[in-house]
Amino acid sequence: METPSSAYPTRFWHRLEDGRVQCDLCPRACRLKEGQQGLCFVRACHNGEIVLTTYGRSSGFCVDPIEKKPLNHFYPGTSVLSFGTAGCNLSCRFCQNWDMSKSREMDTLAAAASPEKIAREAARLNCKSVAFTYNDPVIFHEYAIDTAIACHEQGIKTVAVTAGYISPEPRVEFFRHIDAANVDLKSFDDRFYHKLTGAHLQPILDTLVYLKEQTLVWFELTTLLIPGENDSDSELDEMTRWVVANLGPAVPMHFTAFHPDWKMRDHPPTPSATLTRARTIALANGVRYAYTGNVHDSEGGSTWCHSCGQLLIERDWYELGCWHLTADGHCDKCGATCAGQFEKEPGQWGARRLPVNLG
Repeated sequence: METPSSAYPTRFWHRLEDGRVQCDLCPRACRLKEGQQGLCFVRACHNGEIVLTTYGRSSGFCVDPIEKKPLNHFYPGTSVLSFGTAGCNLSCRFCQNWDMSKSREMDTLAAAASPEKIAREAARLNCKSVAFTYNDPVIFHEYAIDTAIACHEQGIKTVAVTAGYISPEPRVEFFRHIDAANVDLKSFDDRFYHKLTGAHLQPILDTLVYLKEQTLVWFELTTLLIPGENDSDSELDEMTRWVVANLGPAVPMHFTAFHPDWKMRDHPPTPSATLTRARTIALANGVRYAYTGNVHDSEGGSTWCHSCGQLLIERDWYELGCWHLTADGHCDKCGATCAGQFEKEPGQWGARRLPVNLG
């Protein structure tokens, strides 16, 4: 490998006795010789150290509705400035963003922007938050953290859309700077993780328990349901029972529809009935806020009071309708708390998607 055009120093690595360098950022623990890249493509061994080769370089910027992350209980209706880089530390055969997350081509990173520039642009665009998304921010750990610090100085919230595949020490540092997260719980079967993502389930569960027990990060879960792979009643039952027992009933769960992509074009799209079935199982097991996604389903996309059943936040795709929350996030009918972070009034961004050129 040629000398990286951007070789930003990193912290989480150590030298081995055989002369290689081990990356300690995620459970993969890639062991690299001089000039080699990790599986993520973007962390490499350069001059005997692990460097990040994508610092300050993005695959593009776009203002989205926060519900697209998806986050339904984090300042609903507000806008979020979204961006990612390239690469990923998972190798999901069903990746829905493979053109960026699987890219080994640095010319994918057409937009250059410092953390401070991103924060200023988010403020100029009146975005409530900035999201690290499209590919997993775990692998651009240093860039994401510096951007989060710059955003907080501007009063901008930060959002991580992640698979949660990160080692304990860097996990603490990363989430210290994050306000909200959507974590992909791709399956509740380690066989699925190993076969279709090249990873393992337990580190993701460890991340979720860490978020619940040791942080103030607001987080929601997403499971992409793939026909014949992770959509059985038994797996959905086991997963949702675990969530309630270990994370509590108030963590929202999103069940989203798969479409054939990347290396799984032989599987059919997910029927909407599968998503409805998953939502029904989750609600029956005590999950208070269960949603369907990637399909037109107003009932499954809306927020309902877990106590009296009143419609609290009506959603039609990313457009909000009826709003029955008090200023402090309670049902205006029965007074039950709706878990999440809310303002007195919902945002008015709607379903718009606004590409942004920071050049």
